[in-house]
Parts: sequence; structure tokens; C-alpha cells
Amino acid sequence: MEKYLDMKNEVKLNELQKIASIIKNDGIVLFPTETVYGIGANGLSTKAVEKIYKAKGRSTKNPINLLVSDIKMIESVAKDITELEYKLIETFFPGPLTIILKKKDIVPDIVTAGGDTVGVRMPSGKIALKLIQEAGVPIAAPSANLSGSLSGTNLNDIIGDFKDKVDCIIDGGDSKIGLESTIVKVVDGVPHILRPGAITDAQIEEIAGDVVLDYLNKQDNNLLPSNDMAHYKIRNRCILVGAGNKQVDDVKRILDEFDDVVVICCNENACKYNAKVVLNVGNKGVLEEISRNIFRLLREADRLNPDVIVVEGVEEKRNR
Repeated sequence: MEKYLDMKNEVKLNELQKIASIIKNDGIVLFPTETVYGIGANGLSTKAVEKIYKAKGRSTKNPINLLVSDIKMIESVAKDITELEYKLIETFFPGPLTIILKKKDIVPDIVTAGGDTVGVRMPSGKIALKLIQEAGVPIAAPSANLSGSLSGTNLNDIIGDFKDKVDCIIDGGDSKIGLESTIVKVVDGVPHILRPGAITDAQIEEIAGDVVLDYLNKQDNNLLPSNDMAHYKIRNRCILVGAGNKQVDDVKRILDEFDDVVVICCNENACKYNAKVVLNVGNKGVLEEISRNIFRLLREADRLNPDVIVVEGVEEKRNR
């Protein structure tokens, strides 16, 4: 079997069955999901999961989530699932939500960094879901990026980092969503959102009646450094300008302070900035389009090595 498989236009079942055998035999595979690309291995094998940590340069103190294909597989790795947790699973699975559950002993300690809980997600991407089904085991699959760098939403951004570290690479084209999954943990009957992602706070609140936003930065300043969140970490200085009436003025103020600036902004504001480079992230308020492009554009901006990268923030609501 070839190491690189092109499935951008067609999901090749016969090839996925062969790749599943790699997973079963403790190999590691680079593959697409609807959120970002993942680097995956048998989530029930300590030996296999160790290879993921080594390939990414990831600390073993940082747990890895498991990708599953159905409720039976969830119940094989998690216990004491509450009524609300089942409700969240039924509503958002398959999809871009990771839920933290109490783990069973079958899950190796290396997956959970020695903790008693495990993150579980059921992807909706056809390639990822079929791969899990064919493997017959949950796949430990963090995002396919070197530890401390941006997640990859297309193969071109990450293949150079992993081509000599994995047994197989599946090219599924650009990620449909392009933003990592929302992570939620139910505490005393209330969902706590540990990481924001493609599923919004409002969507979870509709199901649960209440949420706690554990990820929020407590500062009131609307000019937040984007690398406060590790999943958005890049080499160059980066400023996130909060959404609001003064957003364009705030961006222009930063442009006045620096000579070499890259601006990542919505289509409607692209003509308003006199910057060295202006990158269009998508139409204002269309979160699906923005999330699909943001990681790719952050990588592109970072490669230009400007004095500063300025990113327009967006409101947490979708256009209907």
C-alpha cells in the first residue's frame, strides 16, 4: 500500500480497510476530520499512543482525546454517563464536540495523562468515521501539528512535519470546518466549556439550559494576544481585536504604530486597511467560512514574519 493516499474526491473503502489494519497493528496515521487533521493510533494501546507523543513532540502530561464511531464504543471506554451527557452526545454527535467523561480501566493511563477522565468525540467526516469503524477501536487522535504550533486544516501545511514519522497519510483536501472541536465537561449537572470551538456556547445552552465558560480570559481589554490560547500559538506577535463598533479604528491605530503589519480581516473590511498584507478570512458573521480559513491564514501570516499580525475578532453568533 502506498504511504500517501489521495481521497480528496473519493472515499476509498478498500484502502481504508488496509489503513485500519495499520491502526490495529499499533501504527500511526495522518488523516482528515471535519475539524482539523489528526494524527491517530489505537487508543487502547500504550505502545501506539507513545508514538503519537513522540511524533508531535508532545508532553505526556497533556492527555489525548479518543475518536469513536458509535455509542457502543463510547460506553466501552467511559462509565457513569449521566442523562445530560447522553443528551449532549445525542444532540451533537457525530460532530465537532468533545465531551469529557469518566474513563474505564480499558483506557491506558498514557491517553489520559494518569487522570480518571477521557475526552471523547465522534467525528462527522466520512474518512475519519469510516476509519474508526473499520479499525474497530477508538482512535487516539490529537490535532496533526507539532506541539506548540498551529493545527493543520490542509495537508500542505503539515505534511513536511510528519511524512517521515507516520505509516500512512490520507489527503482529504481542506477541512470542512477548520476549527477544533469545542470541549465540554459536565460538572454538577452544568456543562463547563473548557475550549471554544465549532459548537457555540449558545448551542450547548439551548440543550442544557445553562453553561459555564471556563475558557474566558478575565481581562476586560479587547486587545487580547491570540497566543494566550495554545491552539492559536504562532511565532510572531499577534493581536486579536475584539468585535464591536471601534474594531476598525482599533486596527488602524495598530497600523499607525508598526511598519510591517499583516491584517487578517473580514471581506467587508479588507479595503479599509493600508497594511503591507491584508488577508481575507471570509464574510462578516459567516462563522463557518471564517473558521474554515483562520488556521490556514494564521500560518500564511506567520511565514511572512511581520512586526505584528492583527486579527479581527468576530461576534459569537451566526447569520441566519
